[in-house]
Amino acid sequence: MSKNVAKSTFREIPLEKGFYILKFQNNTGEADQYQRDIDNTFIQIHYCIKGNIKFNFNNGNYVFNVLDKHSIFLYNPQQKLPIDMEILPKTWVISVLISIKKFHSLFSKEAEYIPFLSEKNKNKKYYDNTEIKNSVLFVLQEIFAADSNSSIKDLYLKGKTYELLSLQFDSGKKTNDEYCPFLVDDREVLKIRKAKDIIISNMSEPPTLQKLANEVGLNLKKLKEGFKQIYGDTVYSFLFDYKMEYARKLLESNRFNVNEVGIQVGYSTSSHFIAAFKKKFGTTPKQYIINLNQ
Repeated sequence: MSKNVAKSTFREIPLEKGFYILKFQNNTGEADQYQRDIDNTFIQIHYCIKGNIKFNFNNGNYVFNVLDKHSIFLYNPQQKLPIDMEILPKTWVISVLISIKKFHSLFSKEAEYIPFLSEKNKNKKYYDNTEIKNSVLFVLQEIFAADSNSSIKDLYLKGKTYELLSLQFDSGKKTNDEYCPFLVDDREVLKIRKAKDIIISNMSEPPTLQKLANEVGLNLKKLKEGFKQIYGDTVYSFLFDYKMEYARKLLESNRFNVNEVGIQVGYSTSSHFIAAFKKKFGTTPKQYIINLNQ
C-alpha cells in the first residue's frame, strides 16, 4: 500500500510471506505518525537514514529516540510490539518486518525441517540500537532510490533487502558455520551445531540430552536454550521433523518399502513409523506414495 500527503510519502512493499519493507519519506515541516499492529512472531528493524524517529512504547509511557543514521532492532516473543512511530520533519526511514520463521531460515540449512515457533517455544527478547554501518547505509540509499515504475522493481528490492540483512548481521569473520545473531558467543553456536550434527548422524539411536550435552561440552540448560534459539525447536522435536522429512524423501525415491524406511529413521516396528508419519503429514506412508504416483 502507499499514501502521499503533501511531500510525505509511505510505501509498504511485500517481498515474501512474512517479509515486508516499509519506506517513509517526510519532507514536510510537520511530524508524521505511523501506527501498525504487529504480532509477536515478527522481528522489526527500523533504519533512520536521516532525521529523527520517536518510538512510543506501552501506550506512550516510554519514548525512545532513534537518531540520524541509527537503527533499532526489536523482537519480543512474549508480547506484542505494535509500531507507534513519530517520523519527525525531514526524516527518511526504511523498516524491515520479517517473521522469526523466515529470519531463522536465513541462518539455518535445515530450515525446511523446522516447525519454528510453537506455543511452547518462547525465544529470548532482543533489543539493539546501533549506528548504521556505511555498507548498510549505502544499500538503504539504493532501496530508497529504486525506481517504483521499473518492471523488475520487486525483484530488485528483494535482492537489495537480502543484501541489507546479510550486511547487517555479518560478523566480520570468515566462517562456513551457521551463525544466529541471537547468540553472541560463536563458540556456543559451534557446539550447538555439533549437537545437531550428532543427533542427525545417530537419528535411529539418538543419545540422551545429558549425553549429548556432555559430548559437545555444554551444560544441559545451555544446550536446550541455545538449540531453540538457533533451530527454533527442542532437540527431539527438531529430530522428529528431520526424520519425517528424511523418510518422505526416501519414500519418494521408490528404492525402499515402508518397513525399510521406518527402520532407517529409527522405528523398530512399521506401525510406530506409520503413526509418526501420519502425525506429521496427515496421511500414511503407503497413501502418500499412491498420491505421488497418481
